[in-house]
Parts: sequence; C-alpha cells; structure tokens
Amino acid sequence: MTEPITPEPAPELAPAPETAAEVLASAPIRARVVVASNRASAGVYADTSGPLIVERLAELGCAVDEPVVVPDGPPVTEALRAALAAGVDVVVTSGGTGVNPTDRTPEATKAVLDYEIPGIAEAIRAYGAPTVPAAILSRGVAGVVGRMLVVNLPGSRGGAKDGMAVLGTVLVHTVDQLRGGDH
Repeated sequence: MTEPITPEPAPELAPAPETAAEVLASAPIRARVVVASNRASAGVYADTSGPLIVERLAELGCAVDEPVVVPDGPPVTEALRAALAAGVDVVVTSGGTGVNPTDRTPEATKAVLDYEIPGIAEAIRAYGAPTVPAAILSRGVAGVVGRMLVVNLPGSRGGAKDGMAVLGTVLVHTVDQLRGGDH
C-alpha cells in the first residue's frame, strides 16, 4: 500500500491588506488625470470629463490634483512620462479613444506601456454598451508602465462616469499588486 503524499507547508507570507483603507493607510494612492483634447487644450471649450474623474478618484481615497489638459497624440505620451517620473501610481486619461482620425490616445499610451491589462478596457466597454451601443467604438487601453497603472477613458462625461464605475472596483487592489502586495 502506498502512503499518501503530504504536501509541504507553504512559506509564510506577510499578511495582505484586508481592506482598501489598509492599502490607502500604508501609502495614499497618487493619481493624475490627463485630458486629451485638441479643442479643450486650445481653449475652444472647457473640459467637463476631467473634473468628474478627479472627483471620483478623490472619493476612492486617492490624492489627485486638477486635470492636466493636453492636445491628443504625442503630448499624451509626454504627460504619461512626466507622471511616471513624478512617482504617480495611476493615470486616468480622458478623450482621444474614438475612431476619429485625430483620436490618438491609445497609440500614445501604448508607446510607453510595459504591458497591457486588456480586461480593464474590455470591462469598461462592456459596462457602457447596453445603454450606449457606441461604447464598443472606444479603443481605450489599460496597462502598466513601471509600477504605474494607466487607463484610457472616453472623453464624454457618460463614458468617464462608466469607466470610473468599473475602475473603482479594482483600482485599490491593482495599485496594491503593483506595489508588490500579496494576492
């Protein structure tokens, strides 16, 4: 008769934070909002999605300043690199994710990402599609550069609101993981 194999005990790990409050207490999440809009950056109109995203990030416990408004394309890449250099934990962009020829935020974002997290972008599109079928036209991406999470949201207030509804459910856990937290 063969004796049963007893697995060796797993090594002891530091306990994972139990709550979002514990993660935030260890070090507040530093967030930045980058609005990609040729017209808003030129002063043609005031952006309204950026302040909504700032408000939601603050409600989630993030330390966040007013939105940075830049033209779409390479200035988005520059803004992401500046955020990384400043030690920001998460950047949420707004705008430039559609199919218009001037919408270049996904390409500007991919230029700096180390890797993508496709599930976030897919979930954002899926969340909005039942009420706004055009949500599936968003080409927004999500991913990581260094230890900084980057998420592209549409420029509309509705798209930003829907995107934050999804992101809010995983933001603290994602940042905790990027900081080296346990699963």
